[in-house]
This record gives sequence, structure tokens and C-alpha cells, in this order.
Amino acid sequence: MSRLKAHTVVMFISATIFAVLCLSALLFSPTASAVSMVNDPKGFQGIPWGTALADSPDVTLVESTDRIKQFDLKQSPPRLGEATVESLRLVSIDGKFARVIIRYQGMKTHQLVLQHLQSQFGPLDLTPGQIARGILQQFTWFGPESEITLTYDVKRDLGLIFLESRALASKFQEGMAPDPDLAGATY
Repeated sequence: MSRLKAHTVVMFISATIFAVLCLSALLFSPTASAVSMVNDPKGFQGIPWGTALADSPDVTLVESTDRIKQFDLKQSPPRLGEATVESLRLVSIDGKFARVIIRYQGMKTHQLVLQHLQSQFGPLDLTPGQIARGILQQFTWFGPESEITLTYDVKRDLGLIFLESRALASKFQEGMAPDPDLAGATY
């Protein structure tokens, strides 16, 4: 094969690989939109961050470890605004309410949840061209005391929302630091 022909083949292969990598980055990377929160809830559904959930008659303990306890609201089915969701779990660490984890399924529910969150905490910039379509979409609202992150997996049609106290969220990571007594392992 001549040198010019070999060079042309290498350039074609390089261009093809580059195009595939660029397309993969667009399809598989999460798209994100973050905004400042208009109305910080300072908790969830009237329960302030830091509250001792174990003392509340409105919740049921469903999981417990030394530091982390998880509760479900007694109301059924769980709802977020107009949307019925699969699960709504309140989480405390060291006896203080710090996080809410919400799971839901379906594009219709996703639209209702997104509409509710935007009406409560501020609109996202969803202008075409600002957010590319991708398999994972992520939306975040930042407030002085709270942070809300919604991740929607388009392929699995699954949504996950974390509402958390900004002050208490770091406590979850404290327990994940390597323990020198465990040869650097985490628990």
C-alpha cells in the first residue's frame, strides 16, 4: 500500500473514532441544569431539617443502623405535588432529619414532578440548546439551607430525587471515610 493511501486510511479511521466519541459523549453524558432556589423549604412538608423523626407520629421506622434511620410517611400512597410516586423516604443521621429520597417511574410522573418542583423552587432554563437530550438528565436547585437534585434515567424511565439539608449532608460522607483500623476499607 502506498504511503499516501495508508495515511488516508489512518486519517479516515481517526476521524471515525473521533465522531463516535463525540456522539457517545452527547448520548451518554448526563445533562444538567442548576439554578438558585427561589423558595428554600428548610425541610420537607413542614418538617424542618434537624427534627428528631423518631418522635413524630406521622412516620414509621423502616430501616435502622447506628447512625442512619429511614422512615416512611404514614400517608399512602406517597405523593409529591400532583404526582403519585413509588417511594418517599425520610432519612435522619445522628437523630436529625437530613434527607428525603423520592423514587418514581414514568414520563408522565416525571413531567408532573418537574412541574411541581419548578413551581415551588424556581424555573429551570429548559430552552432548546441549553440542555441537550441525553440518557440521564439532572436538575438541581440550590438554596441557603436546602439542595434538591433530580436525576431522570430516560432509558429506564426512572426518576430519583434527593432533597437534603446542606448543613447535614456532609455527615453522610463522614461515615464513608476509610477507617485505619480496617486497613483503609470503608463501611
